Amino acid sequence: MNAIPSTTVANLRDLGGIPLADGGTVRSGVLLRSGQLHRLDLAADPAVAALGVRTVVDFRTAAERDARPDRVPPGGRLLLADVLADQVAAGRMPAAARLRQLLADPAAAEKELGGGRGREMFESIYRAFVVTDSARASYGAFLNELAEPGATPLLFHCTAGKDRTGWAATIVLSVLGASPDAVRAEYLSVNAAVREAFAPLVEGFTLQGGRPETALGMIGVAPEYLAAALDEVDARYGSMEAYVTDGLGVNPSTLSRLRDHLTSR
Repeated sequence: MNAIPSTTVANLRDLGGIPLADGGTVRSGVLLRSGQLHRLDLAADPAVAALGVRTVVDFRTAAERDARPDRVPPGGRLLLADVLADQVAAGRMPAAARLRQLLADPAAAEKELGGGRGREMFESIYRAFVVTDSARASYGAFLNELAEPGATPLLFHCTAGKDRTGWAATIVLSVLGASPDAVRAEYLSVNAAVREAFAPLVEGFTLQGGRPETALGMIGVAPEYLAAALDEVDARYGSMEAYVTDGLGVNPSTLSRLRDHLTSR
């Protein structure tokens, strides 16, 4: 798992090199994760241009996409997979999709997320990643696309590249055979990059009277968030593989093709 220096894409990482249970590793250069791509400029970012991204999977809501549309590499395919669509349709815009708005309004953020409420809210969001129809359809579409010939290198992202994207990475690494410790380490490893990307907004938040711990709770990830989703998988499906096949609708042959394509031995 390697961070890729970029001047135009935040939190860009290659999942290649993560060890798997069968002695192999995740193949390098085929599976990438990041934050949003609205500032992508291949001419100014040769390291990113060299990745040769063929497919971009965008997990953001329609409102997020409209505010900051992706810049997709020339010739690249864009797959829209709105994980939070059901919650938005029900009149709820989760905090994961409102980070900038909340950081700009400390009073609202403290009212909504202060006093430990942020942790409870994010745990609820992660459980929804497992149970809502839009999330299951989105993550299923992501895995099916990833198994398609010619789809890689594939880059998947949300806004900050930590929650919706972090759960997508967890699903893939789990079905490929990464250990729980390796999955957890990859999930938590984005914290430094996300905090760096949001540092100016966090500084403004605190200058306006917001508590630093509230801001950091919004922009970071925590083991408890991931555990909430994994517990939901265990309770409803019994295993990650059953969740992927029964919950996300990925058939075993597709899963086998995905493993062959993404594993280096």
